[in-house]
Amino acid sequence: MNNLEFIKKIAVDIISEEELSKKLNEKRKLIIKLGADPSRPDLHLGHTVVLRALKHFQEMGHDIIFVIGDFTGMIGDPSGRNKTRPALTKEQTRKSGESYFKQVTKILDRNKTKIIYNSEWLSKMNFNDVIDIASKYTIAQLLERDDFKNRYQNNLPISVHELLYPLIQGYDSVQLKADIEIGGTDQTFNLLVGRELQKAYGQEKQVVITFPLLVGLDGKEKMSKSLDNYIGIDESPEIMYEKCMKIPDNCLLEYFVLTTDIEEEKAKDYITKDIVEAHRIYAREIIKMYHGNEYILDAENRYNAIANNLIPENIEIINISEKYSKINVVDLLTLLNYANSKSEAKRMINQKAVKINNDVITDINYVMDLKNEIVLKYGKSKIIKIN
Repeated sequence: MNNLEFIKKIAVDIISEEELSKKLNEKRKLIIKLGADPSRPDLHLGHTVVLRALKHFQEMGHDIIFVIGDFTGMIGDPSGRNKTRPALTKEQTRKSGESYFKQVTKILDRNKTKIIYNSEWLSKMNFNDVIDIASKYTIAQLLERDDFKNRYQNNLPISVHELLYPLIQGYDSVQLKADIEIGGTDQTFNLLVGRELQKAYGQEKQVVITFPLLVGLDGKEKMSKSLDNYIGIDESPEIMYEKCMKIPDNCLLEYFVLTTDIEEEKAKDYITKDIVEAHRIYAREIIKMYHGNEYILDAENRYNAIANNLIPENIEIINISEKYSKINVVDLLTLLNYANSKSEAKRMINQKAVKINNDVITDINYVMDLKNEIVLKYGKSKIIKIN
């Protein structure tokens, strides 16, 4: 499968295929744009669906521009939200942008990837410029967007600055003279606004290509850090392996197709023969992609040890004996932030989710003597030594 076939295979919509073919036949370097609101600096496998498409365009010789929305991040993208998103500071958006670059170049060629902050042009605009952009779109058009429509119909507040967000994001395409913009299906409206603004400013309209939203580990909602159903591409190999083993069986093929280079037919074969081994193959592939082959064995051994109630080697050691000689198990769980509150810690103990030296703890008043080395296991995978 060549690069273009891959892109077309996983894309949800191409607006339009005729225009895409025309641009590609011009035999010039196209400007391919992907924008990101840096409200969350940690990229996960869901983000890699579009990033991998960018990589294929990059391999075709086109110019990739990754737009960090540090200016638009100070507004906050209201996509899919039923209330106003809190604005970020410039310092927060810039810090997130730096983290994005580090993670994005795990997939894209660092030397061929252009990272741009949209504050470079948006922060220099005056009020006349803003009015000019706003004149290109109507309120009726903006209210066609599902989240705005739902909030308006349910008498929920919509701030004027939120209505400006799609226009400002769309203007990025005007500024960059983008030939193609890609994104997840939740960004379709914003991408189409960019297309229409280019037309309004006398430019050739960008082709819009949208890609599916990867379902999270819960098998229901899209992958999201806020829903804690994600696999982060910057997480440790051990955590990645464990999370890969938790992917719902009925979602595993989708993960193979959207996030790896393993051919679909081969992935189907793995899944049909042995679903557990298929998860292991997937986990190994993801670790190889984002960390390297040399990290696979340790991650797999650690997972196997945990699955068999053994204590893995090289686990994290936390020293609290300088402050405490003895500590109650509830206090320890909250001190380590394994539980958000004492009531949550007590609930986990009652659910028999806490082990000390492989013994299940059922007494919320259990006190540990820190003169002795202690191995704490919390839930299915959190294991540490305490001394």
